[in-house]
Amino acid sequence: MKVFDFDNTLYHGESSVDLALYMIRTNKKVIKYLPSIFFNLIKYKLCMVEKKKMIIAINDFLKNALHDKDEIFNSVDGFWQKNLCKLDKKMLRKINKKDVIITAGPDFLINGIRSYLKTENIICSRIDADKMKVKYLNFGDNKVKKYKSIYGSKNIDCFYTDSYNDKALMDISDRVYIVKKGKIKRIK
Repeated sequence: MKVFDFDNTLYHGESSVDLALYMIRTNKKVIKYLPSIFFNLIKYKLCMVEKKKMIIAINDFLKNALHDKDEIFNSVDGFWQKNLCKLDKKMLRKINKKDVIITAGPDFLINGIRSYLKTENIICSRIDADKMKVKYLNFGDNKVKKYKSIYGSKNIDCFYTDSYNDKALMDISDRVYIVKKGKIKRIK
């Protein structure tokens, strides 16, 4: 079985950040959150982000930046019409229906393109739409916990990711590939 991260692996960029930038055109309150979004993105890239603080930042954005609970969900179709071109066709060809995509990205965003991903085996963060808060953050060692809760001890033959934030998944994979700007390098 192959397992794929999503952002910067199957998608060129950080899809959640791109969604926030997309939403500015209809909601100027999002601009106020850009410094926090980019600060947390830098911390994420440096593998310095803490799950609890990430959840607090996401919940703050969801509750205070949005006009109503449907706003973010209603933006998804338009976002993907504009950003579908950021999916990496070469990487998508590596996926078969038994493979798994595991991402910190939110369910509502990933669900907008499920048909393009060639597998129904997708594990992602979940947002409670009614409460406008993170129900489950699929990040760091949570990815391994969720993987094991679904697949047990099923072996990961190959794992593709862009980030050492996925070290916990790297540790349980036979082969690990780092993906940078469409280039693949085996590191394990």
